[in-house]
Amino acid sequence: MRKWVLLAAAIVSEVAATLSLRASQDHVAWMVAVVVGYACAFTLLTLVLREGVPVGVTYGIWGATGTALTAVLAAVIFRDPFTWPIALGIVLIIAGVLFIEFGSRTDEPTS
Repeated sequence: MRKWVLLAAAIVSEVAATLSLRASQDHVAWMVAVVVGYACAFTLLTLVLREGVPVGVTYGIWGATGTALTAVLAAVIFRDPFTWPIALGIVLIIAGVLFIEFGSRTDEPTS
């Protein structure tokens, strides 16, 4: 359970940093949130990996979820476009992560 909480926190930190990066175009002060957010995200990702989650699974979930949340929140907050090709791309990314997750599982031999 701890590993998934850490991963969720890493995703939230990365999304906050990315949205802050967008906000920094208008106000340079947002760069502080960018640096802190990315530093937190990578620190939390390191902790997730130490919990034993494979790097492909960790990065896949982090990247896909971060991309989806960033696209949705940027559309809401900054009125960035959110078109059907963007939505389809997010669906394809999530499908790819699921394939990575299921492919990373190994069948344990039966006794």
